[in-house]
Amino acid sequence: MHLSITLAATLCCLCLQQQADAFSTLPASSTYHYSSSSTTARNAFSFPNLFQSKDVRRSELKEQILSLASETKRGLTATEEQKEQMQTLFAELEALNPTLNPLKKASVNGDWSLDYTTSDTILGKGGLPRIGPIIQNIDTTTLSAKNSETVQYVLFPVPRSISAELSPVNGKLTDVKFKRFQLGPIGFDAPDSFRGSLDITYLDQDVRLTRGDKGNIFVLTRM
Repeated sequence: MHLSITLAATLCCLCLQQQADAFSTLPASSTYHYSSSSTTARNAFSFPNLFQSKDVRRSELKEQILSLASETKRGLTATEEQKEQMQTLFAELEALNPTLNPLKKASVNGDWSLDYTTSDTILGKGGLPRIGPIIQNIDTTTLSAKNSETVQYVLFPVPRSISAELSPVNGKLTDVKFKRFQLGPIGFDAPDSFRGSLDITYLDQDVRLTRGDKGNIFVLTRM
C-alpha cells in the first residue's frame, strides 16, 4: 500500500505541471507564413467574398478548423505547414467573435473538449499517451474550472484532473488559482505557486478559442 501511494505521488508531481499548462493562456502573438503547396493553405489565405455574411464565413472557418484538428489528431501529428494553416484560420475566426465579454455569458459554462492545441505538453508528446477526450469544465456561477483526462500508464489507464478557482479580470480574461490535483483515487493540494490565467478570444454555442503563453492556441468544442 505504501509503495502504491509513493508511486502515485511521484506520478502526480510529474503530471501536475502538464495539467496546469492547459489553463496557462496569456495572450501571445505569432508570425504566420504562406505555403502554396497545400489546398488547405490556399483556402486559408484566399481573398474573402466581400458580400459574404459573417455567419457564413464563421461556419466555413469552423469547418476548416475542426477538419484540420481531426486530421492532425488534436495537433499531435501536425506538420509545421499545418500549424501555420491553423494559426491563420484561428486568427480569422477570432476576428469574427460574436460574443463580447464571454465570461459574463452563461454559454461559456459546461464541458468543453479540447480538439486542437499547439502545446506539446498538453498533447503528451514524449510522455504518457492520452486516451479519449481532454475535457475542460468552466462554471462561472461558482468561479471554478476543472481539467480532466485519462492517460495510459504502462498497461493501465489512469484518470487525472486538476481543479481551479477563477478570479475574473475582465469579461474575457480570468486569473486562475489551482486548488486540487486528482490522480486516480488519490488527491493532492496544488502548490500555492501554481497559478495561471484563462483568456477567451472566441465563443459561440459550439466552439471556444483561447490563446496561450509561448504562442500556444486552443480549440475546444462543446460536449
